[in-house]
Amino acid sequence: MPQRACCAGSSAIMRGCGAESDRSPAGNGVRSGRVPQISIVMPVLNEAPVIEQALRALQTLRASGHELIVVDGGSSDDSARLAASLADRVLNSERGRANQMNHGARAARGAVLLFLHADASLPERAAQLMLEEMARTGRHWGRFDIRIDSTRWVLRIVGALMNLRSRLTGICTGDQAIFVSRELFLGAGGFPPIALMEDIALSRKLRRVSAPLCLAAAVRTSARRWERDGTVRTILLMWWLRLRYFFGASPSHLARIYDGRRP
Repeated sequence: MPQRACCAGSSAIMRGCGAESDRSPAGNGVRSGRVPQISIVMPVLNEAPVIEQALRALQTLRASGHELIVVDGGSSDDSARLAASLADRVLNSERGRANQMNHGARAARGAVLLFLHADASLPERAAQLMLEEMARTGRHWGRFDIRIDSTRWVLRIVGALMNLRSRLTGICTGDQAIFVSRELFLGAGGFPPIALMEDIALSRKLRRVSAPLCLAAAVRTSARRWERDGTVRTILLMWWLRLRYFFGASPSHLARIYDGRRP
């Protein structure tokens, strides 16, 4: 990875941290013409039941001057319409998380990109934590810890093991809300245009530059997948898919297997 991109990203992040106090909490920096520090990119597909709640939780960040981009992958429900008044931009893209997130990143103006799923919510002070730690450490990418939103102890353990595995391997998952400087992301070529495992593929590229920042503050993610498909079956499926991917299986083939478990 070209060192020049990393250095430029660091300067932009540090300038952003210094400019935080200049933004009025009453107005949105994007709408007023200010360049946002962070662009939150949210890929959606048929998320009408949760999209409004997800976006309303991000309005304080918008009011602080950060940018919120929703990228719809061809929803057959009202996801795009419901998002229109709660996001700075709602874009249409070819279906597939990698395609959608790359499309949003190309349109983003922020120095840092934060990729957030519609069924996840950020921890308090997420933006401040990201910017301060990126500036302090000189690292340009990372993720949050994850906490699965359930009272079931087994899912709490699943989340803890996901966080531990990420710290040991330097691999981050989309559920953990990956963030990366825009220049480093674009310099790395973005998410590979594959049907599944795009988060793992991107992590492999970015960890060649540095280990990720692993922030202990936790993103809360919905337990709907685990509750629908069963905890043990979901764990076994995901480990099997990752093992197959490690040994060279086609992401499109793995995606068909994964999609077969969805309604």
